[in-house]
Parts: sequence; C-alpha cells; structure tokens
Amino acid sequence: MGWNSWDCYGASVTEEEVRANALYLATHLKASGWEYVVVDIQWYEPGANSSLYRKYVPLAMDEWSRLIPAPNRFPSAAGGRGFRPLSDYVHDLGLKFGIHIMRGIPRQAAHADTPVLGSSAGARCISHPNSICPWNTDMYGVDPSAPGAQQYYDSLFTLYASWGVDYIKVDDIAASRLYGMHLAEIELIRRAIDACGRPMVLSLSPGPAPVERADDFIRLSNLWRITDDFWDRWELLHGMFERCEAWYPSCGPGHWPDCDMLPLGHIGIRSVDGGGADRLTRFTPDEQRTMMSLWSIFHSPLMLGCELRDLDDWTRSLITNPEVLALHRGGAPGRPVAREAETVTWLAGPGPAGPGSDSGGVVAALFNLSNTARTVRTALDSLGFSGTCTVHNLWTRSEEEPARGELSRRLPAHGSALLRLRPARS
Repeated sequence: MGWNSWDCYGASVTEEEVRANALYLATHLKASGWEYVVVDIQWYEPGANSSLYRKYVPLAMDEWSRLIPAPNRFPSAAGGRGFRPLSDYVHDLGLKFGIHIMRGIPRQAAHADTPVLGSSAGARCISHPNSICPWNTDMYGVDPSAPGAQQYYDSLFTLYASWGVDYIKVDDIAASRLYGMHLAEIELIRRAIDACGRPMVLSLSPGPAPVERADDFIRLSNLWRITDDFWDRWELLHGMFERCEAWYPSCGPGHWPDCDMLPLGHIGIRSVDGGGADRLTRFTPDEQRTMMSLWSIFHSPLMLGCELRDLDDWTRSLITNPEVLALHRGGAPGRPVAREAETVTWLAGPGPAGPGSDSGGVVAALFNLSNTARTVRTALDSLGFSGTCTVHNLWTRSEEEPARGELSRRLPAHGSALLRLRPARS
C-alpha cells in the first residue's frame, strides 16, 4: 500500500512534490496502512516534463554506467548523494522508499563503453542492442550470458541499498505478447537483490504477465502486473474481473498479482496517458467503490497515483475504510464463486474455524458489471451456509437484514456491495 508518482506527474516528478506527498501520506494515511513512497520513471532525465518520453536524450549517469537522480529535479542528490537524502526523509516519516527502473543498461553507457563496477567487461560487452523497449529509448537489454552481466546488476542494487531503497519497480520485463517476458534478466535482478544486503520488494511491470509463467513470478518476485497501464475508464475495470479470475490462485503471502495503480482523486497533472490530462478521476463513485472492492478482496497491491494534497473527504474515506482494508490485508484472498452474464460474486474466507465462524465469517462481494441497475443473487449454500446468516456491510459499517436461502442486492450500474456473513444464532 502506498503512493507512486506516475498517474499524476508522469516522468517529470520533482523532489519537492515527492516530499510533499510523502508528508501527506505520513500525516493522514499511514495509520490506515499506507506506507510506500515510490518515485516512478525518468528520475535520471534532467529535461523530463510530462508522461511523454523524449527520445535519445542525455541522462544523468555515474562513472560505472549507473543512472543517478537528475540534480536539477532532485537537488538533494547533488554531490553524489543519490537518493539517500530523500530516502532518509521518507524513513524519518515512518514510511518506506521505492524507485522505478528500466530493465537493462543505458544506451549512452553502451555507446561510450563505460566501465562496469566489479568486472573487466564494459557496458558495450554486456548490452544486447536487439533487446530494446518498444516505448522508451533509454536502455538496451542486458545479455544475461555475457561476462559482467551479473556484476552490473549487482552494482545497481548495491547502490540502491546504499540509498536506503525498500521497493524496486522494474519495467519492460514482465509482459507477454508485444513486450516479452525477460526471465533471464529477472533472475539476474533476483540474485542481485538477494546479495545486496538490504530487503527490497520486487515489483515487475508492465502487464499483462503470462499466466502460464505464474510459478516463475512467485519464485522470483513479490508483485507483478497482470494488466497494461490501468486508467480511469470503465472498460478497463470491467476487463479486470476476467484477469483476476485467471490469477487468483497465485495470490499468497509474499507474492501478489498486481492490478496496477488506483486512478483516484486528482490525476494527470503532467500526464497525457489514459486518454486524459489534468483531471479528477473519471470513475463514478460507484465505480470507485467497485474498484476498491475488487482490489481488496483479490488482495492486489494498492498504489495511489493522485496528488494527495488535493484529496477530498469522500476519496479519503474510500481509501481509509478500516473494514475494507482489513479485508485487503487479512485472511485468505478471495475467489470467484459465481458469474452470470454481467453479475459476479466473489467470496473471501472462511476463517480458521469454518464458514461464517466467530473468527470473522466470510465476506461476499457482489458486483453488477452491466450498464443498468440489476439484482445480484447468490444462493447461500454456495457461500457455505445452510440456514440464515447475519449480514454486515463493510462500506457502511452497519448491520443489514439477515439473509435466508440467498444473498441478494439491488445494485446500480457498475455498482457493488461488500458483505460479511455469519451464521445467525438461534
């Protein structure tokens, strides 16, 4: 759970903006479990000004072929200090610090054949010029078989450990189809993290990750994207249900399929991605609650992308609801139990003592994916109940009428309900 700069500032976030959002997170959201502050792509590009990537531009780099923060955007990084001062600030707030990197080695390093720390090989020898990102020109892939390849990644993560990095988002590495999954480089990165002396969460992007390689993602990473960039458009949220149905068996402690960031609140300030610019989220309140309900019962990582200082009371209440967040972080991840046309039911639980027990019961999530109001019905026996059960609404934090025989709710278009069920006492 945390904040990432991409949805709001694209490639151009500044240190001042990161510090301000970190302070807000610590002051208003940390008590609810939000803890990571992640600087997304292009922090090493002095001239970045939006979410549009500028081709073949000079990047800030040290003498060992490693990208470093651009000091005009991150002034505390000047003098070779890197992200350590910013990381210290985030840690002093009781939070954790993360950065985004691209797979591979900088093109400019390969062209100049700059040295690789710990190896006699230069950047040109370990680069793979035919392994390139189709949407960003900064990097060549690393040839995993080349002498010096592991030493290059080892030097990167030793540097990041010295900066106090807790979370690494590696891009251009996880997707199937267009981009390709780069398993050998993931393995290089995994070994480098394990050897760097500092625990780091490893997040892999973009998606959709190939489901058939789930065992590799579980073995090598902590979270991996199951979708391309997710934005505030209903068709993308609608499609996420199919993705979650495919991936829920892979959810578990330490390894989580990732539905991507939550486009809530004020986003797009310097981003032109997702079909929009500076805006408040285009999701309706019902769609926002549906998104939070699915992410929470599926146990997807939760990453906010908005300008936190502009959060309104309603959005803040959405992302700090203690009962919904308890569902997200506690117990077994949910699973789909029914789908009929455009109505879907998920179930989380049971607790250790069985369905509907005093351990917390089960949580049923009802979703109406259609464009009109509908009644969603699910037989109670499919949820593990043979009689009457009590019903508690997680979003309103209130008790509702007991259910007998079936659980049903009239839901608005794109609406949902999160209901905790326990057996009624006679």
